[in-house]
Amino acid sequence: MGETQVAVSEPRVLVIEADAERGRELTSVLRFINYHPELETDCGHWKSAIEDPRDILAVLVGTCKSDKALQKLLKEVHDLDEHLPIFLLSEKNKELTVAIEPSSCILGRVELPVHYTQLTSALHQAEVYRETQSEGANQRPVDLFRSLVGTSRAVQMVRKMIQQVAKSDANVLILGESGTGKEVVARNLHYYSNRREQAFVPVNCGAIPADLLESELFGHEKGAFTGAISARQGRFELAEGGTLFLDEIGDMSLNMQVKLLRVLQERTFERVGSNKSIKADVRIIAATHRNLEEAITEGKFREDLFYRLNVFPIEMPPLRDRVEDVPLLVNELIRRIEHEKRGSVRLTQGAIVALCQYNWPGNVRELANLIERLAILFPFGVVDMADLPEKFQSDVSGAEVSRLNEEIMSAQNSMPQYQLETEPRLPRGGLDLKEHLSNLEVGFIRQALDDANGIVAQAAKRLGMRRTTLVEKLRKYGLQRSDSAPRV
Repeated sequence: MGETQVAVSEPRVLVIEADAERGRELTSVLRFINYHPELETDCGHWKSAIEDPRDILAVLVGTCKSDKALQKLLKEVHDLDEHLPIFLLSEKNKELTVAIEPSSCILGRVELPVHYTQLTSALHQAEVYRETQSEGANQRPVDLFRSLVGTSRAVQMVRKMIQQVAKSDANVLILGESGTGKEVVARNLHYYSNRREQAFVPVNCGAIPADLLESELFGHEKGAFTGAISARQGRFELAEGGTLFLDEIGDMSLNMQVKLLRVLQERTFERVGSNKSIKADVRIIAATHRNLEEAITEGKFREDLFYRLNVFPIEMPPLRDRVEDVPLLVNELIRRIEHEKRGSVRLTQGAIVALCQYNWPGNVRELANLIERLAILFPFGVVDMADLPEKFQSDVSGAEVSRLNEEIMSAQNSMPQYQLETEPRLPRGGLDLKEHLSNLEVGFIRQALDDANGIVAQAAKRLGMRRTTLVEKLRKYGLQRSDSAPRV
């Protein structure tokens, strides 16, 4: 292992394998995929390779002198660190002859001869598991604007419109089908406004009975109606100085529309059961999945209220019209599940393309529900097209998968990038820019080699560089140097 210089940032993987030749082959593959392997061929003296178990990403356990020795080894690893991920190395279709303790942190098996993609998947599973077990994992800040994910032209336009109107007090009407993310837009409008230090108060007008909505919005005095045993502030008062988000405004009764219109015009209101006027310094953002212009024609929505709300309309596109955003949304939804310590899952290229073929009547909400379901069905696993629920499966061939993936990538790369604080954000504690850029470069090189099945010439073409340049970079980062890369 001394012949290759390994960056400090490379994750360390302990390989315990009595078969020295097999162990060396495995460490060679680990270096190729940019991990730092530590090989130990003596199952009884493996602890000498570990100074701090927190520095080890995972332990790959192969053959020992006997089943009894293997059993003892697994117990020792568990006793050292009960959260240290273990993967058992075994030949395909070969049954394990050693009993596994339920408390052991064994995440799975890696088949021999080792397959490059299976090993990469297993180590990613270990990374996610280690992160979810970290005490500080729940302290990671969530970037609000990443909720509005996508590079499609429609989403880029939504970002641009938010940029234009966020700092004004103009009323905004957000239109779009259910599940497209209208509340996400409303929260971003508030976050990037001058009112961000004040409250953001959401109200679902369609979920509150019409006879209670007035009290909910404006509040009431004690004894104003049966059951009003004390005075209560309404949502307008709670949102004072901030933003009031009226979701499903199209479901509001005509009687309440008149009262809301008066507040918008006069900027004052009274609690139910009171004649005292209260000033309202509130920015109104409304949203609906209904066609309000048709509702006006049918006499179900007031035209004057529509024009008051429709000062600056923003339309959220349905997911079926921006399928190029599906891969990015999948990554973001998985990131959220990991952040909330609810597990993780990964999808193959074939599964992603199948999702891009689906019509998504439930939009982003339906996609979020699917990812959560997959994380439950395949915890820390990899989901292929065949593993998806039947209605999401597609009949596309392998060649079609590659072609569609290229189209998605091309569409993402060709979109104009509007600037609204959506660029990568510098961590609060700063970062080593050189190391960060090197890690990005290594990541893209590894992906290109993966896509090209280890053939350097094809990977170089995919990266838009000369083969000799890529060979130099492989040498620089200690990756595989030639077209004779192990096709594992």
